[in-house]
Amino acid sequence: MKISFNWLKQFINTDLNVEEASVILTDLGLEVEGITDFESIKGGLKGILVGHVESCEQHPNADRLKLTQVNIGEETVQIVCGAPNIAAGQNVPVATVGTKLFNTDEPWEVKKGKLRGEVSLGMICSESEIGISDQADGIMVLDEKHEAGTALSELYNLENDKVIEIGLTPNRADAMSHWGVARDLRAGLLQQSKNNAIVTPSVSNFHVENRSKKISVSVEKPELAPRYCSLTISNVTVKSSPDWLQNRLKAIGIKPMNNIVDATNYVMHELGQPLHAFNADFIKDQKIIVKTVEKGTKFTTLDKVERELHQEDLMICDAEKPLCIAGVFGGLNSGIKENTTSIFLESAYFDAVSIRKTAKRHGLNTDASFRYERGIDPDITKYALRRAALLIEKISGGKVSSDADDFYPNKIQDFQVFLSFEKINHLVGEEINTDKIKSILSSLDIKVKNVTESGLGLIIPAYRVDVQREVDVIEEILRVYGYNTIGIDSKFNVSVSKSSKFDDHKVQNRIANQLVSQGFYETMANSLTKKKHTDLTEKLNSDHDVEMLNPLSHDLSVMRQSMLFSGLESLAYNINRNNQDLKFFEFGKTYHKYEEDFVENKHLSLFITGKRTSNSWLNTEKDADFFYLKGILTALFTSLGLTGIKFADKESDTISEGLSIKFKKKKLVEFGRVNTHILSELDIDQTVLYADIDWDLVLELIKNISFKGEPISKFPSTQRDFALLVDAHIQFKDIEDIALKTDKKLLKNVDLFDVYTGDKLPEGKKSYAVSFKFRDEHKTLTDKQVDKIMNKLQKQFEEKLNASLR
Repeated sequence: MKISFNWLKQFINTDLNVEEASVILTDLGLEVEGITDFESIKGGLKGILVGHVESCEQHPNADRLKLTQVNIGEETVQIVCGAPNIAAGQNVPVATVGTKLFNTDEPWEVKKGKLRGEVSLGMICSESEIGISDQADGIMVLDEKHEAGTALSELYNLENDKVIEIGLTPNRADAMSHWGVARDLRAGLLQQSKNNAIVTPSVSNFHVENRSKKISVSVEKPELAPRYCSLTISNVTVKSSPDWLQNRLKAIGIKPMNNIVDATNYVMHELGQPLHAFNADFIKDQKIIVKTVEKGTKFTTLDKVERELHQEDLMICDAEKPLCIAGVFGGLNSGIKENTTSIFLESAYFDAVSIRKTAKRHGLNTDASFRYERGIDPDITKYALRRAALLIEKISGGKVSSDADDFYPNKIQDFQVFLSFEKINHLVGEEINTDKIKSILSSLDIKVKNVTESGLGLIIPAYRVDVQREVDVIEEILRVYGYNTIGIDSKFNVSVSKSSKFDDHKVQNRIANQLVSQGFYETMANSLTKKKHTDLTEKLNSDHDVEMLNPLSHDLSVMRQSMLFSGLESLAYNINRNNQDLKFFEFGKTYHKYEEDFVENKHLSLFITGKRTSNSWLNTEKDADFFYLKGILTALFTSLGLTGIKFADKESDTISEGLSIKFKKKKLVEFGRVNTHILSELDIDQTVLYADIDWDLVLELIKNISFKGEPISKFPSTQRDFALLVDAHIQFKDIEDIALKTDKKLLKNVDLFDVYTGDKLPEGKKSYAVSFKFRDEHKTLTDKQVDKIMNKLQKQFEEKLNASLR
C-alpha cells in the first residue's frame, strides 16, 4: 500500500522527516518496505527556461528545419528546430545543454550538436517532451508576459513528495487509508511524549442546496448491506481534476480519470471508505434497489466484460436492471461520462464475506473490494459521503440536490473486552505500568469503560475488526509499547526432557535427507488442483472430490485426490525451462469425500525423469529407468526397517509398467512409468517414473520396529548358480519365493544375474541365470550341505515351475 507523506502530514502536523516516520511505523507493525520520490512532472523541469525567439529563418541545408536565435536570459543561443509552428516573437520552453528529459523509457541528456551543418545549443520543447501533457503536435508556446530566462518550474505548481510503501498485513483493515496510518503514527509519537493531534477534514459546511433530485433507496438485503448512505448532486461539470488532486492520486499510483471519479478515489484513500458515483439520469424511475438477482443474469462491467451473475452477488439496481456489483465494480453504462450533469453518490457498509465471495467468483480485485473484504469503519459512512459531496461541489460546480439518505436499521456495536493485568504481565513477560497501558489504549481509540483491581473493561471501536479478544488487545498494547522495549533476562533456565514418544517428524526428516543425498529436490505443491484431472484415471472418482465453494479459479477448484498431477505440473514447469533431468519428492496429503465423511491421507511421492547421472570422464550418461526407482525404494524401506517387503502386480491405471510393494499383505507403494496419455495431457513428452507411498501406513508399521545390530559373520559364504529353462510367463519373483521357502536357515540371498530369450531356446521358453548365496553363522559350510540344498531347490523348481537345468 502506498502512502503520500505530504498527504499524511495533512492529518498529523509533525516535523519528522520521512525516514524517521518510517522507523516509527515499522516498529508499530506497519512495515515500510521502501520509500520513493514523486515529482508531479518527472525531472521537476530542471534546466528548462523560458526562451524568446528573436529570429526564425529557414535552415540553409534542410527544407523542414528552421534556424532560430533564442534569448534565454543571460545569453542568446542558436537552436535548430523542426516544429511546424515555430515563429519569431514567441515565448517557448528551452531545454538547455545538459538538461535531462524524461519523455522516453530512459532519461536522456540534451547535448550540443550539429544538425545539417548548423550548431544547435539546446532544444525547443513540446508539452510531451517536458512531461506536462501528451500533446506532441508542435512546440509549446508560452504566454508573452513571461520574461526570458525564467525557470519554467516557476510557472507551474510543481509538487515533490515522498511515497511510503507499506507491507500491510491482512488484519490491519484500520490502516488502509492515510487517516488510518496517521492514527498509528500519532500513537507512536505519544510514546515519545509528542502529542500530535489528528486533523480530519471538516464537513461543517455541508448543506442541501435544494431537493430537486430525490432518488429513493430500498435495501432488500440488509444483512448484506447493513448501512447504505446516498445523495444526489446536480449541475456538475465533468472535466479534469485540479492539479493538486491529480498529484495526490498520481503519487500513490492512481491514474486520474475525471473530477467526479477522482474525488471518490481521493476520499477512499483519504478516509478508507469506498464510494461510487452513478450517472443519476441513467437510473430508471429514480429508484435504487440493493438486492441480489437471478443466477445467470448478464451484466457488463466497466472493463467491457460481460459477466454472468451468481444468485448471491449483491447488486445495486434501478427499477429495471443492475447498475453495479456492490462494493466490487461498476457497470459500463451507469458510470460517469463527459456529458453527465447529475450524479447519485453512494457510501455504504457491505458485508465483508459477501464482497470477498463475489470478487473471487468474478476474478476481480479492486481498491473498493480490497477494503470491503477486510472490513471498514461503519461509523464514517455518512461522514465520508458528506466529505466527498463537498469536494465534488468544489471541483465540479455542482450542488447537493437531495437529503443525505442513511439506511442503518441496526447499528453495528463496538466490541467489549475485559483486559486482565495478570494476563498482560504473563504474555508480555514484564509488568507495564497501569497508567502507561491506559495511555496506549487511549491513543488507539480504545475506551476504558471501568477499572478494577484485576483489570480494565474496554470498548473497542467497530473499525478495529482485528481486535476482539483479550490477547488481541495485549498485542496492540505491546506493538505500541515497543517490542524492543521489553527487557531480556541475563539468565535463561532450560530443562531438557527425554521422551520415548514416537516422532513422525524425525522419521520424515530422515527420509527427506536420504532422498536429498540421492539427488532429489523436495517440492511443496498446492493441495488445490483442476477438477479435470480426476477424469484422467479410473483410479479416481469425481464423486469423491472435495470441491471449493468459492474457488479462486477453475484451476484451483478441487482438493487433490492424488499426488500425481501436482507433481507432473512441477515437472512440466521445469522441463519447459530446459531442465530435463529432474528428481522430485513431496510429503503431502490427498483429500476425499465419502458421503458425509472427509478423509485426509498422507503420502510420499517420488518423481524421476531424464538422466540418472550427468556425463563425466568416469561414467557416461544413463537414463533413469524402472530398476533405478526400484533400488531407491528398496533402500528407503530398508532404512526404515521394513526388510520383509514383497513385490506384487500394480493395480493403478496411472502406471503402464510397474509394480506394487507390500509388507505383511498391506500395500505400501505403487511405482513405475506414468502412462503416456496422462503425460500428454500435461504436455510432457519424456518418460516419467513415479512412486506413490502410503506414508500413514509406513508410520503405523515402523512404530513398533526396533533396530538390532548384527556382527559381520566370521564364516565364509558359498555361492552356487543355476541356469534354469522356464516358461516365458514365469517371473524371477516366483523362483525367489520358492527358494526362500525351501531353505530358511542357510540360504541368505537369491539373485538374478542374466536373462536370455532367443531362437536357440524352445518356443515359449526363456533362461534365467540365478545365483544362491549360503552361509552358516556358526560354522563353515561343507560342499555336502550345499549340494543337498541345491538338489532340493532343483526338485522344487521342476515340480512347481516345470523348470529344467540348461
